[in-house]
Amino acid sequence: MTPSFDKVGSYIRGLNGVRRLLFAWLAGLLSALGFAPFELFPFLLLGFGALVLLIDGAQRTARPVRNSALAGFAFGFGQFLAGLHWIGYAFMVDPGAHEWQIPFVALLFPGGLALFFALACGTAAYFWRDGPARIVIFACSLAVAEWLRGHVLTGFPWNIAAYAWGASLAILQSAALFGSYALTLLTILLGASLAELFRTRQRWIFPSIMAALFVLLWAGGEVRLGVAHTAYVRGVRLRLVQPDVPQAEKYGHRYLLRNWDWLLSLSARPGSPTIVVWPEAAPPFLLMREPVALDQIAMLTAPGRVLMTGAIRREGNAMGEPRYYNSFYIFGPSGELLATYDKFHLVPFGEYLPFEYTLDRWGITKLTGIAGSFARGDGPHTYDVPGAPSVGPLICYEIIFPGDVVGARRPHWFVNVTDDSWFGPWAGPQQHLLSARVRAIEEGIPVARAANTGISAIIDPLGRITAELGLGRQGVVDGDLPAAIAFTPYSRLREGWFWLFLGACVALAWVLSRRK
Repeated sequence: MTPSFDKVGSYIRGLNGVRRLLFAWLAGLLSALGFAPFELFPFLLLGFGALVLLIDGAQRTARPVRNSALAGFAFGFGQFLAGLHWIGYAFMVDPGAHEWQIPFVALLFPGGLALFFALACGTAAYFWRDGPARIVIFACSLAVAEWLRGHVLTGFPWNIAAYAWGASLAILQSAALFGSYALTLLTILLGASLAELFRTRQRWIFPSIMAALFVLLWAGGEVRLGVAHTAYVRGVRLRLVQPDVPQAEKYGHRYLLRNWDWLLSLSARPGSPTIVVWPEAAPPFLLMREPVALDQIAMLTAPGRVLMTGAIRREGNAMGEPRYYNSFYIFGPSGELLATYDKFHLVPFGEYLPFEYTLDRWGITKLTGIAGSFARGDGPHTYDVPGAPSVGPLICYEIIFPGDVVGARRPHWFVNVTDDSWFGPWAGPQQHLLSARVRAIEEGIPVARAANTGISAIIDPLGRITAELGLGRQGVVDGDLPAAIAFTPYSRLREGWFWLFLGACVALAWVLSRRK
């Protein structure tokens, strides 16, 4: 006979010391199954409920805030350790230089992110009230911590709670209404409310209300997906090139001509594309310093095509020292350079090194092989394209930032060029793709995603994939360009929705805390 819910709840609340921390770590570890590629969202929801019960138990101790913060840290460490395990692959590209750093990364990276969970749980414990009020207090604290994680020190909003709904494209449609951070707040509320079921006197009202809300979000999303069919831009045919170059061979001298030939030969396959897109840093050399390569691009674009490609760019500063940029070029017909965009959200330890002088003395260098840090662009920007709607380039993980992908002028489509070979052969690229789909839903703008090793895809403004090429395959993705839709409610107010939702929840927590 299985134990009743109240006995399970009593057991979790009764854990103390090391046992509480181990349980929190295990709960966090399992909660990561809610994210891609598993997308088993009940694990994330139950994880939040378990964390509430652990804070309940910590309230009985002499130091409830400290013990709750430690439980939050252990939970976050487990979740980030499992959900972001793919970070280790980046350090294996050049094992001679970076392999020794993996044990430190395995501790410091998830540990640093777990500090946001510790802050959230410690804050929640400080304002803790018995009953449903504590559910709302917990959700508000953790949602603010997730927002901070997406903004502090350039931010890293990867695997926020909203992305657990990757299993339900219908629920993700709510991101068009109020965005990922507001959906994260509601998701945490739903999960935390499950703690009410593990009390001696079970309370079904709060969990039932939250479940009903998500049923409504799901139903509304299904209706939206059913009535909104994908429309396409007439006369625009895309070709996304996926050369599948192993990262360790991308810039090796013996592979340069082979890698360049792959780009050209894949681009020239039979078909009639009007726009060809190469992935991030696709040319294996400084493109603008290679006249022969520029002549070949002129031949490729001679029939009236447009070529878009990521590329490493070098220019001198006032002191004559070289400055490198992770850039994006738009070449018009006959190879005319129409626009240059520089990446503005740079990857810490990948494209720039915080405290570079000190860390360099300790032997810690960037993952990319270029000396010094990349210079930062001033994006995002929108560019006009001959024979096509205006485009907004986003390089690699720039597309993971909600509300920070559109500049002063709204584009009609995004081009996301990336090299996910840094992210490993499995979970990382799938999580990255999901972020791109959510940005399309939020903004109502389609995404053309060209990835070096995959997953390359054309995504419509409702997050539906209309064409794709999977991981580890060499080839092209040919397809029509989906048309953008009108401004979504989220695109008008952006993160204002999150703060409105948060304010309403704070007011609700105050009302509930005053009830006997």
